[in-house]
Amino acid sequence: MIARLLLPRHAAVRRSVLLQDFGIALAVLAVQSVLFVVTTRRSPDLPGWALLTGAALVLTARRQAPWLTVLAVACMNGPFYALGYPRTAVLPAGLVALCTLAVVGPPKRSFLTLGGIFGVATVVLLAFGKGHEIVPTLVSAGWIADVVLIGEAVRLHRNYVGAIMERAERAEATREREAARRVAEERVHIARDLHDLLAHSITLIGVQTAVAAHVLVADPERLDRAALAKALDGIADTCRDARAELRATLEVLRGNDSAGYGPLPGLDGLPDLVRAAEAAGARVSLQVHMGPDPRGGTAGGGGACPGTAADAAADPAATAVPAPAVGAAAYRIVQEALTNAVRHGGPSVRVWVTVARGGDDGALRVTVLDDGGSGAPARDPVPGNEANGTGGYGIVGMRERARSVGGGLQAGPRAGGPGFAVTAVLPSAPADGTALR
Repeated sequence: MIARLLLPRHAAVRRSVLLQDFGIALAVLAVQSVLFVVTTRRSPDLPGWALLTGAALVLTARRQAPWLTVLAVACMNGPFYALGYPRTAVLPAGLVALCTLAVVGPPKRSFLTLGGIFGVATVVLLAFGKGHEIVPTLVSAGWIADVVLIGEAVRLHRNYVGAIMERAERAEATREREAARRVAEERVHIARDLHDLLAHSITLIGVQTAVAAHVLVADPERLDRAALAKALDGIADTCRDARAELRATLEVLRGNDSAGYGPLPGLDGLPDLVRAAEAAGARVSLQVHMGPDPRGGTAGGGGACPGTAADAAADPAATAVPAPAVGAAAYRIVQEALTNAVRHGGPSVRVWVTVARGGDDGALRVTVLDDGGSGAPARDPVPGNEANGTGGYGIVGMRERARSVGGGLQAGPRAGGPGFAVTAVLPSAPADGTALR
């Protein structure tokens, strides 16, 4: 309250501040006039009124020039004392000026000014031959130093409160930035999940529909009903799986309990991806090699190298599964790679999927190779190993999946042949702070 009265930190407009200072000056003038009358039992004469009024009115400049205000009040007080007027009458102006000086700071200037006042008073008393009054005068004026100390205490308190408010504002701004960052990350996660789900399902449905249309148009007289039924059943299965996974994703986004829909798929869901791709006409070889984890994992079985056999079953002995977040990332990477292979290579594409643990760090290595399909042109190189220029987010999404668990991904045309290659290296356990997506 004292700080706001003497030196408000925030004023609406300049005019209101000047009016407030002018009101304080008038109040000080009134107090000084009352003290003069009470002390002398008479009204001030013209010089007395002039000095009292001048000492009060200079307080209107205390905000802009606090030290000059103290100097001006001191210049008024000197003649006032010399003319024999009561000393107490003009003290309120000096106290307000000194307190304002201390509140504004810095403290070095305030205490030097206080020492200068005492020094000038001592020199004046000696000059007028009143050396015997020096000690009593300084003792009686000691409470002036108390006013400076009060102003200094107000300044320290104001700075303390200001620091607390600044820290609170910074903390609030940090919380807002963190909330905005989390919202942005969540939007990316949602977009990535929906892309993985819808792109995969729609691509397979499109290929299967094309197969069904070809069966109907190719030779209507000799309709292959079995092939047509298989294509339509594949479409139905793909729609059913997409609907179930989309429902589970939406339940998670709504904050509902999605335990009834099962956990997100991992490596154990790779055979389902292979069967869905094969239903669209692709030939897929899936091999899972989960060797012993150098850091203490359970040994899994081995398998043939990619390209030796066109089978769609993972090694049943591969029981050393990675962390759930890593397994989900591997699943999504394989899903997107198969989607791209079927989309670009057509139903005749051949794909080799290999998931293996190796190296001293026990990292999981995911490789998806395709031959580009029969007669399919080679895909353009991937500049900077970024998106392949089609405007899609498939490769970007796969790379984000790998990075979300602390891994990395490379994608581009196969060296020395047609087709495309996707290679991801994922740690056996996700980095701290990663979420299961």
